[in-house]
Amino acid sequence: MHAIPEAGALVGWFKSSYSGGANGECLEVASGYAFVPVRDSKTADGPVLVFSATGWSSFLTAIKNDQPSA
Repeated sequence: MHAIPEAGALVGWFKSSYSGGANGECLEVASGYAFVPVRDSKTADGPVLVFSATGWSSFLTAIKNDQPSA
């Protein structure tokens, strides 16, 4: 188990290249941690979803293959 810092202490955020961005509908991901934090770019001080590296990789693979599951 890894300690997760407060959301405000996370640095290194970058926007997804697949988010349209026209209406501010972008996801941001921070790298360099033992976990993968994800947030809505419109609410940088809002909630952060935290994935394991394996979970995030599986999620991206499912999306790329157009096979998301519930």
